[in-house]
Amino acid sequence: MKYRKLGTTDEQLSSLGLGCMGMSFAYGPTDNKESLATLEKALDLGINFWDTADMYANGANEELISKILVPNRDKVFIATKFGFRFKDGMARASNAVGTYFDGSPAWIKVAVEQSLKRLKIDTIDLYYAHRVDPNIPIEETVGAMADLVKEGKVRYLGLSEASATSLRKAHAVHPIAALQSEYSLLTKDVENGILQTTRELGISLIPYSPLARGLVTNTLDVNTLAEDDFRRSLPRYQQENISNNNKLIVEFSAFADNKNCTPAQLALAWVLAQGEDIIPIPGTKKRKYLEENVGAIEVNLTNADLTTINGLIKRYPIIGERYSEGAMKMVNH
Repeated sequence: MKYRKLGTTDEQLSSLGLGCMGMSFAYGPTDNKESLATLEKALDLGINFWDTADMYANGANEELISKILVPNRDKVFIATKFGFRFKDGMARASNAVGTYFDGSPAWIKVAVEQSLKRLKIDTIDLYYAHRVDPNIPIEETVGAMADLVKEGKVRYLGLSEASATSLRKAHAVHPIAALQSEYSLLTKDVENGILQTTRELGISLIPYSPLARGLVTNTLDVNTLAEDDFRRSLPRYQQENISNNNKLIVEFSAFADNKNCTPAQLALAWVLAQGEDIIPIPGTKKRKYLEENVGAIEVNLTNADLTTINGLIKRYPIIGERYSEGAMKMVNH
């Protein structure tokens, strides 16, 4: 494993983290036994940066992770997120009716205690606001988060899907160590000023869905997804868009063959090549995919390779937003 520094801190995080959401939420059937084995395998592979959130299966993901986290606390840098709430207490997607966002100081005090209890730890390494609350000044949200640092309940602060403007306002209240945003070959929103801002402020970019929720792996068949799979509701995975998008994926896959790697490894290598201040967190709930993902660290891309890949993306622009219309209103705020 290779390691990268978190922001301006001295923390050394595995250059590939592990997104844990799918172990409990959003991507069809779960298998706790395999998920726990995957977490154990992550430790064996030197992956010390794990990511979860309190909304993933309404806290069940944090509880699952705790089983491996607690006996290996010194080996894991744990990140979790707060903010999404469910009006009836039933876990659902962030864009579903009945889900709302709460970035209030009052809720932050409650949310952190609940996450600490579920994770069975005394301190969260990196605590993110899952989105920027449009109804509450970001300064108030981050001010309350900063209090948690003073109290020793949290070590570092992060934001997720925040705009450059919100980042600057937040960073002025308390140093922001990381910005988590979707970033992949197919989703480059952060390149429109946000990535420039993180670099100016010394903030690490933590890309989630660096494999575009499986789309770039050339193994995703939307028709075979479980009925409750989150991707069934996303525009770019709909049938009218998937046939176009697959043209890019097929050519990208052929290029991966030439590089003697899998499409997933090539896609992760591309993200890693965008800068040492970028630490992607591909999610998986199976050991075989975890091992495949780690192989990306050994894929070296030349400038010519990057030019070729960027040329493919321009030739076959992706059709369809990454989220539904309602959920898109909550990103880059």
